[in-house]
Amino acid sequence: MSDLYPLKFEPIYKDKIWGGDKLKTHFQKNFEPLPNCGESWELSGVAGNVSTVSNGFLKGNNLQELIEIYMGDLVGEGIYERFGEEFPLLIKFIDANDDLSIQVHPDDEMSKERHNAFGKTEMWYVLQADEGAKLVSGFNQEVDKEKYLKYLKDNQLTEILNAEEVKAGDVFFMPAGRVHAIGSGLVIAEIQQTSDVTYRIYDYNRKDDKGNTRELHTDLALDAIDFTLHEEYKTNYTAEANKSSELAKCEYFTTNVLELTHSVEKEYNQLDSFIIYMCLEGECVIGYGEDKAETMKKGDTVLMPANIDNFTLVPKNGTAKMLEVYIEE
Repeated sequence: MSDLYPLKFEPIYKDKIWGGDKLKTHFQKNFEPLPNCGESWELSGVAGNVSTVSNGFLKGNNLQELIEIYMGDLVGEGIYERFGEEFPLLIKFIDANDDLSIQVHPDDEMSKERHNAFGKTEMWYVLQADEGAKLVSGFNQEVDKEKYLKYLKDNQLTEILNAEEVKAGDVFFMPAGRVHAIGSGLVIAEIQQTSDVTYRIYDYNRKDDKGNTRELHTDLALDAIDFTLHEEYKTNYTAEANKSSELAKCEYFTTNVLELTHSVEKEYNQLDSFIIYMCLEGECVIGYGEDKAETMKKGDTVLMPANIDNFTLVPKNGTAKMLEVYIEE
């Protein structure tokens, strides 16, 4: 048994033209001196944006250094064999004070070929939604490349996109290839593959303060888009108190929601993976080892090392709610 413990990290704040102040008002994130914050990267292994530990004796070490030292003890033996020293997931809070551009992400094969990178499959959990707030996921009718290009050229792309009004607790799974966009008035938790490859399709013809429109990636996106029409894009799920209730499961990650009203013992002896907890409401004490504990409050993200496979989650003041993320081989 190594000396690993539940790890917290310094958030990496991203100033975005579409960002707001809800990460401060909802989650007490102090992103000063930024004027606003569109994204808080809670846990990242992205080059140039590698998360740094903020608690315990490993404070000041970054995630990549930890993987170099602890390898499978930290991430899981199978995950270490598969990804080496690259952490496979990127965990974010997002505050959209304006509509984000409509985009698509390539899959693993295309990303490796074009960018020597991983693809980007992701999921969204809506944390807060202003009245009438919407997001885009997929198409609302049968579309092929020819039809898509015609609507794009005629500046009418939004007419063929599936835009849905959403509320807190809604879940959307976004496999690589699905056209999507976060709308104004939404705060979202995003779990995704470690990738920063994005093809911007449409940006509402917006211009920056110098009168320039943002670069679009029409040709690159065309081959990446999955034009399949689906009856339902939102994920239907049932959350059961004090149990890990599944929201999304794919080869890249499994995400559960966990609503606590009393203490819960977690036994993950058969799971060869780290576990990430994102605290969405309340406070929770993680008890592990011999009388050791770490507290997480609303807005905190904690990485549980793979070699801590038995621990207790205890809600403070009655209740707590969190997302639970891991990888199943």
